[in-house]
Amino acid sequence: MSEPSRRRRDPEARRAEIITAAAELILEVGVSAVTHRLIAARAGVPLGATTQYFATLDDLRSQALHHLVTEVDAHVDGIRATLEQRGATPAVLTELIVQALADARALEADRAVVTAAVDDPQLRAIARRWSERMTGFLVPAYGLERATAAAVFIDGVLWHTRIHDQTLNASLIENALTGILGTHSTTTSD
Repeated sequence: MSEPSRRRRDPEARRAEIITAAAELILEVGVSAVTHRLIAARAGVPLGATTQYFATLDDLRSQALHHLVTEVDAHVDGIRATLEQRGATPAVLTELIVQALADARALEADRAVVTAAVDDPQLRAIARRWSERMTGFLVPAYGLERATAAAVFIDGVLWHTRIHDQTLNASLIENALTGILGTHSTTTSD
């Protein structure tokens, strides 16, 4: 009798373990390949625990994707802080992009969220957040049009790296951003 009560002491911790396991599996095998059985094995819980805490597999996948979004948001917050501290120049942006490309887990998290969003309209708003936030960081210095173009280019660099399994040269990235953004302008017209 003590065994069941021991296991039920912290249901939120078990729920979090299941979500974390599902998120890891999404990164490894993709959203559509994740099953209750795989998640339970990864989390080290009985198979029934996945359905005890989540009504459907889709609910569990959604929670796992939201967990990954939290990771992506934390990276974006770091980008914001760096841009505020050092300025949103093409050189600083390039440095941040190169760092991001070296972070395999962050790249996989972004890829998982974006690819799931293609088929899930509810996830699209979440997946768009990164580009919208990046654009917002750049608007004060460059205006909406150039900031949007730079965010689209950065998205393209990230996807190019995933598809081609190689990182673009930093000077190519910086030169392209310089061409897109032009001169850094902090003045606005009334």
